[in-house]
Amino acid sequence: MNSRVIALIAQAKDRWQLAGDQLYIDLDLSAENLPAGTRLALGSAIIEATAQPHTGCKKFVTRFGADAMNFVNSEVGRKLRLRGINAKVIQAGLIHAGDVVKKL
Repeated sequence: MNSRVIALIAQAKDRWQLAGDQLYIDLDLSAENLPAGTRLALGSAIIEATAQPHTGCKKFVTRFGADAMNFVNSEVGRKLRLRGINAKVIQAGLIHAGDVVKKL
């Protein structure tokens, strides 16, 4: 999930984990910028964006409210993938906070 979006929704860094995402990055996650098949290098790992949309779940609504879910799943929110993306691991590796993400 984009770190700026979760910062807006969660309002406090200690609430970020409530979204249930494994990785927060400051990157344009839109389909235009990261179409399915795009690979990203993070630390020594490589992941690949998939076509499966990430739309959230009941836990997201319970923790952040229906307005937050409606925001990330609005027409613009889906286009920008505000709820984040699904990705598969191409190369396992170590990722540390502050690692630079590189689009391959």
